[in-house]
Amino acid sequence: MSAPPPVAAGRGHLLAFAGLSASYFAHIGFFNPYLPLWLKDLGLPIFTISLLASVQSITRVFAPYAWGALSDHTGQRVKLLRFSAAVALASSFGLWWNGGAWWLALVLLVMFTHTSSMMSLTEAAMAQIVAGDWGRYGRIRLCGSAGFLVTVFVAGEWFERFGMKHFPFWAAGTLAVVLIATMKLPDLREPPAAHDAVKEPIGPVLRVPAVRWFFASLFFQVMSHFSVYAFFSLYLDSIGYGKSTIGLLWALSVVAEIVWFFLQGRLIGLLPMHRWMLVCGIAGVARLGLTAGLGGFIAALVIAQWLHALSFAAHHTACIAVVSRRFPGHLRGRGQALFTVIGYGFGGVLGVLLGGAVAQELGYRTMFALAALLAVVGSLCAWQMVRLEGGAPVRR
Repeated sequence: MSAPPPVAAGRGHLLAFAGLSASYFAHIGFFNPYLPLWLKDLGLPIFTISLLASVQSITRVFAPYAWGALSDHTGQRVKLLRFSAAVALASSFGLWWNGGAWWLALVLLVMFTHTSSMMSLTEAAMAQIVAGDWGRYGRIRLCGSAGFLVTVFVAGEWFERFGMKHFPFWAAGTLAVVLIATMKLPDLREPPAAHDAVKEPIGPVLRVPAVRWFFASLFFQVMSHFSVYAFFSLYLDSIGYGKSTIGLLWALSVVAEIVWFFLQGRLIGLLPMHRWMLVCGIAGVARLGLTAGLGGFIAALVIAQWLHALSFAAHHTACIAVVSRRFPGHLRGRGQALFTVIGYGFGGVLGVLLGGAVAQELGYRTMFALAALLAVVGSLCAWQMVRLEGGAPVRR
């Protein structure tokens, strides 16, 4: 049976995706910053914590591309999102039982296999809706940033007052909200002409030199930032900051993200997307360098966290725009999946594992300094992309 015609992107559909963005990043806002602290509270050593934190990145090596290929084949991105949210919620109940590191690894594997699919599936569906209007995309992602901000701050206060024992409850509660949000989504599919066409190979796109440099820059930029995603909370805890302060510093980065997404419609057109990637790479170098060298000074950490507006928010939009342009139509699901696999999959796995090993042997400051060097490599790759792209804008 042929797919129904695509649904026009009305205000209600944009609000539905804004709701999903808010709920999904509200879950991420509590889970990612405080998972390492919960694992530490269970008595696990740093390297074991890094291994368990890397499970999310490991699933991003295989899960997003598999889900993306399935969504390209079926056109059923929204139904796959609902299925993923339901399985992730069910698996989160396994966190209530302390069965040791191997049990936690299994639970996290099942849960992350399904939540890691949600980013690429959602981005593919949103790219279809916004159709190159990156101001509108920014407003949707702003809701996600607001969701992250609320939970990272509230959870920090909660865990400061009551301890980490309620972490599993927060996991189940936030994933339940994500599931509800997926039920509100419109049943969007690719147009029949794209869905029914002969399957287009992805290889020729990947052989374009600028595309290869794009993915190389993405890999090193995201790999460097996993020092923040996986170890920032532990780093701050190790030098004496309380959980409320840790939550506040995370919240500052999200405020910067919100400000960027609010202004994105007016700012993003000032440069072509590939040039934004170079600017964001340089901002990443500065952010990680400040964190490594001046972590004992709260003012330096505030500046570093504000740079999140460029090193993550603007970088993310630029990446989604480049992927949307290079992988249109029925290549979209696989293109967005490759973005997740290469950046947050391979880059994330190596970033967390190498970061954990370096932190255990040489300390967190050295780890952040090495992460800054990785951001330098990512910036050089972005410069190669700029050189190949020339002055042509890459916005659509």
